[in-house]
Amino acid sequence: MFVPCHYRAPNVSMMVDLMRENPLALMVSNGAPGAVPFATHLPVITDPCWDGQAGPDLGGMVLLGHLNRANPHWAALETGSMILLTFTGPHAYVSPTVYGLTPAAPTWDFTSVHVHGVVEKLTTTEETLEVVRATVLAFEQEFGDGWDMTDSLGYFRRIVPRVGAFRLRVTGAQGMFKLSQEQTPEIRERVARSFAAHGSTRHAQTAELISRLPH
Repeated sequence: MFVPCHYRAPNVSMMVDLMRENPLALMVSNGAPGAVPFATHLPVITDPCWDGQAGPDLGGMVLLGHLNRANPHWAALETGSMILLTFTGPHAYVSPTVYGLTPAAPTWDFTSVHVHGVVEKLTTTEETLEVVRATVLAFEQEFGDGWDMTDSLGYFRRIVPRVGAFRLRVTGAQGMFKLSQEQTPEIRERVARSFAAHGSTRHAQTAELISRLPH
């Protein structure tokens, strides 16, 4: 991903937060020569067993994901190969009316993190089941109502043979936080106010990210 210097993620925590708050990633890997790449949307979490410290480009971080084994993408994955995960965060259209200047041009503010790393396919039932359980725990804590999965573990075990789980050891990442940094602080504040007044969650989240930018 091409990231102009003024749109780079201000810090590692903003990239990690975006991934945690927007965990439905797009996994991309090479197809056969002459064929289009594979691309699959799937949930991704940080491995709860990982207790390391991510580098400035998230190097060393460990992620977990899973997909349907019937998906041809699963069969094409090979342990030791490189894959790309893209996480899309808040985004919104910027109308030139916000700037109060002429001439002007519209644009789209957006946020994204691209993570690449080495994939390890998990082959045992217990490993796969643990990824499913960890994913449920993470999402119930972040987005759910604290649902207790205890009574459903038997059901999980029955469906796990149809699930393909993997571990990704991150080798690097790029964060794109295009949030009107090319504008003056005054205009950037106007953009944030217009987003906040829009009434949608996506616009409000984009406005909040603008407020977190270094001044």
